[in-house]
Amino acid sequence: MTASKNGTLNSKVPEGNLQDKWDNHKNNLRLVNPANKRKFTVLVVGTGLAGASAAASLAELGYNVKAFTILDSPRRAHSIAAQGGINAAKNYPNDGDTVWRLFHDTIKGGDYRSREANVYRLAQVSNSIIDQCVAQGVPFAREYGGLLDNRSFGGAQVSRTFYARGQTGQQLLLGAYSAMMRQVHTGKIELFPRREMLDLVKVDGKARGLVARNLTTGEIERYAGDAVLLCTGGYGNVYYLSTMAKNCNATAVWRCYKRGAQFGNPSFTQIHPTCIPVSGKYQSKLTLMSESLRNDGRVWVPKKKGDNRPPNEIPEEDRDYYLERRYPSFGNLAPRDVSSRSAKYVCDEGRGVGKTGLAVYMDFADSIKRLGVDAIKAKYGNLFAMYEKITAENPYEVPMRIFPAVHFTMGGLWVDYNLSSNIPGLYVLGEANFADHGGNRLGASALMQGLADGYFVVPYTLSDYLAENLHSKKIGTDHEAFEKTEKETMERINKLLSVKGKKTVLDFHRELGELMWDNVGMSRNRKNLEMAIKKIGELRDEFWKDVNIPGENNTLNKYLEYALRVADYMELGELMARDALDREESCGGHFREEHQTEDGEAVRDDEKFSNVSSWEYKGDDKEPVKHTEDLNFEFVTPTQRSYK
Repeated sequence: MTASKNGTLNSKVPEGNLQDKWDNHKNNLRLVNPANKRKFTVLVVGTGLAGASAAASLAELGYNVKAFTILDSPRRAHSIAAQGGINAAKNYPNDGDTVWRLFHDTIKGGDYRSREANVYRLAQVSNSIIDQCVAQGVPFAREYGGLLDNRSFGGAQVSRTFYARGQTGQQLLLGAYSAMMRQVHTGKIELFPRREMLDLVKVDGKARGLVARNLTTGEIERYAGDAVLLCTGGYGNVYYLSTMAKNCNATAVWRCYKRGAQFGNPSFTQIHPTCIPVSGKYQSKLTLMSESLRNDGRVWVPKKKGDNRPPNEIPEEDRDYYLERRYPSFGNLAPRDVSSRSAKYVCDEGRGVGKTGLAVYMDFADSIKRLGVDAIKAKYGNLFAMYEKITAENPYEVPMRIFPAVHFTMGGLWVDYNLSSNIPGLYVLGEANFADHGGNRLGASALMQGLADGYFVVPYTLSDYLAENLHSKKIGTDHEAFEKTEKETMERINKLLSVKGKKTVLDFHRELGELMWDNVGMSRNRKNLEMAIKKIGELRDEFWKDVNIPGENNTLNKYLEYALRVADYMELGELMARDALDREESCGGHFREEHQTEDGEAVRDDEKFSNVSSWEYKGDDKEPVKHTEDLNFEFVTPTQRSYK
């Protein structure tokens, strides 16, 4: 693995004061006049918050938009599953919040591994997001005076999270979906449901289209455009068990990586501390319990190893409220990476609860006593009902059992300040890019990033690129580049179908997931990472020799869909392990056991690793090349994170 020369990656961050960078940048971006906007076609892949907001905004401006979703309706995009809330610095509670504090909490929460200018812009536009969503009719919770209500989330000491009970993602997505469907009705957006992007088409080095599979008919289709926006979410399903929907996958970003788009910080994975624990091999995914529950739930385990009494029979003196003990300033609202590792520590000590011992309690007894059942039900009623439906336990009467699970990926395709990848014309929004969260995403920031990118960033920055290409030759799907890309796609599909092995795709995915969770999960070390790289390579070879995929390619075939995704997971999992092995430090969710304090806190190496690891594909039989983008902090000072 070799690093490129400095300066290869140009972040295009504007000069000037941090507070003025975005405004000055907007003032200098080139524009496309209304008549010329009608000449451009933009392909938007994915219709979650980032994709729906971008498609709606660009169509409102006058561009022709083609929007693609693998689902039968954009309303089923996985953004709908987000529960707890969305951050903004409006300071309605008057508790001291500012744009600067939101920016600083995000930078610090990401353990100083995110680009300073991008994060400040995110905080800057956060208030506009709330105004836009209220105007769309999003039913945020309100307090007694009529203002929008706020609650706290991990990694912050102020209440800045706007919410709609435990259904915030659903309500925000319905707002963006409504704006998008308005443009579908006017004819400015052409919607393509049940399509999965299988490859990127480049012409003269620029992104000019894509090849997709019609998931209903099996037909391979070509689509041409002047720019491609990837809004396809994260890649947590590499781990097999995650809180992501099973349809969430990495194929679109991985295919773009193999066409030359660099992959930034692939090993940076978010482990969420409050998920319903694993209960058996039959499970195909895990269920998130919103981090907002940590406002009123107290996390604890028995003090003594092997104390198997029912939780309500364990007296206070025999309980260890370990987050409150270790991090008194933040308590149960310590950031996700810190809280997740703390749960792992107490379970490793043998103090975990439940049948597997891989769980801790989140207890609402004190809050119910203080506030009453009705108040807790008003805040979290749907979450409590979901927990009881899954576990058959009533959380109003007994504590919830929770354990960390893979939830979000901070890594993604590398983008500059304009959200452009290193392939001209390929823009990457939301969780699909690496840009805003560093080594750990703060809670309630994912929804903020998706809507910021779609509503308030890419409509400006994309025009700068399109203005430059106003007189570029229009490309049709009969171009030889489309022919070549479609042929390569069909060869990959036919190769998979021809294997006729004995093991199911599910078997391979589960085996890969166990390798990833055990070795590239909450805790990592050199020995295990080297072993994981070797075993993933062996598993990939076995996959291409022994996978069994029933059915054909020219019809609906869920087995084939799944196999194509798992084939990409095999390659991506190896890159994640390589990146984790290369990064000889602990930061955020990337915890190397060789780099920690005596009491188990992460130890960064700012001298060597204050940078973005950006990987370039060099061929299936060659190791990828690592490039770096230095992270220069002019306005904050990286310090050892402390939540004590």
